[in-house]
Amino acid sequence: MRCFKNIAQLIRTKRMNHPKGYSQSELSHLLGYKNGQFISNVERALCNIPLKMLRKVSEVLDISAEELKTAILKDQEETLNNYLFNIKPSKKDKAEVQPAAMGSQFLSTGTDGN
Repeated sequence: MRCFKNIAQLIRTKRMNHPKGYSQSELSHLLGYKNGQFISNVERALCNIPLKMLRKVSEVLDISAEELKTAILKDQEETLNNYLFNIKPSKKDKAEVQPAAMGSQFLSTGTDGN
């Protein structure tokens, strides 16, 4: 299972603590997405920020490149561990990133298509 929880937590924290107090919809639109759902999906760890958007996210939310890199690498490491060692996420991990009412229809395919 792909892991996006570290980048999700970083984006949510930075958005909520930003002096401009962006809503999810506002941030999505600032990043050039017509659908305000994009940031919601990222913050629920259903998908990742596309690589082509990292610089813009960094600028808008005042996130250092090092912070983004660290979060992404942690997610990649957990993803690799999940696949290589057949580790299944605990119920606690699932509950932290995806509300029970949400389905898997938004799961990322691992592409840069957002």
